[in-house]
Amino acid sequence: MRHLIDFGDMTRAEWDALYARASQIMDDPSAFTDVCHGKVACNLFYEPSTRTNFSFQTAMMRLGGTVFGFADPNSSSVAKGESLKDTIKMVSGYGDVVVMRTPWEGSAKAASLYSHVPVINAGDGGHMHPTQTTADLTTITRLHGGVDGLSIGLCGDLKNGRTVHSLIKAMEKFKNVKFFCIAPRELAIPEYMRVFMREHNIWFTEVTGLEAVIPQLDVLYMTRIQRERFADPEEYERNKGIYVLTRRKLERAKPDMLVLHPLPRVDEIAIDVDDDPRAAYFQQARYGMFARMALLSDLANQPRQEVLDAVEIGTKPVCTNPRCITQTERYLPPLVKRNGSVDCCAFCDAELK
Repeated sequence: MRHLIDFGDMTRAEWDALYARASQIMDDPSAFTDVCHGKVACNLFYEPSTRTNFSFQTAMMRLGGTVFGFADPNSSSVAKGESLKDTIKMVSGYGDVVVMRTPWEGSAKAASLYSHVPVINAGDGGHMHPTQTTADLTTITRLHGGVDGLSIGLCGDLKNGRTVHSLIKAMEKFKNVKFFCIAPRELAIPEYMRVFMREHNIWFTEVTGLEAVIPQLDVLYMTRIQRERFADPEEYERNKGIYVLTRRKLERAKPDMLVLHPLPRVDEIAIDVDDDPRAAYFQQARYGMFARMALLSDLANQPRQEVLDAVEIGTKPVCTNPRCITQTERYLPPLVKRNGSVDCCAFCDAELK
């Protein structure tokens, strides 16, 4: 069965086909109004979401399907202590596709082991957010004409930024992409992402200042400093507001540079930037809906898998990442994968020590 857990699992040919379908939907949405007629999506949102939740709901309804689920786990049996496995076994018996967002890294991978229908990762903690990447790539391709050869600035919380991690993973499929990773040292990209870029010969450099590199960029991908990802409030206070994109700073940028942001923003993009023709983040949100329509038109129409492969029952987690799903769902199998020459948790990608 085909799931979307990590954009890295998608081939370039699969992405090209997905974008082609998204482009067709943008050009002629009326031709797709019955593509998911009779199909049901289950949206499980264990943490707050506006754009992603609304985008998936709207995408399914525009395709002629329906949606059920929750946006607050306290209103579900999760509040009674139900395991992720049992929740997934139950809802995959009701729907045709499961869309889930949680604060636990690796949760979508865990869900895919027990689901009878495709699982779509709508964000798992600070780990990955592959459908945001489909929105990002759709926007870049639509407005810039392509992705190959671009210089992309990633600015803000790169340590916990799941949208950034997914975008880096996606760029392995394109040619001659350069990354300028702009972050304070405390919020620099995690080591497993550095290993990934080196392993796939992706050019990158890490800097702490935005203004020095902005003239070189074709795309500037701003992210907020995420209060909810900080265990230490003092660390958040030290880093909040460290990068703010203003009209003055944009004066040094290329006239066709795109400014992207997965949203919501707090203070990292000044309001007056909204009127600059390079500001594409609200278009990005709309294009994300079309990208998700393309994705659902494929995955929601897959045949249900009645018989699943047996899954080993774990006894204790091999991963020590405190945010990994294996820390709370102790029955999960001790899955290990290689990231370059390093053994990593197959759920959250953290290096095993």
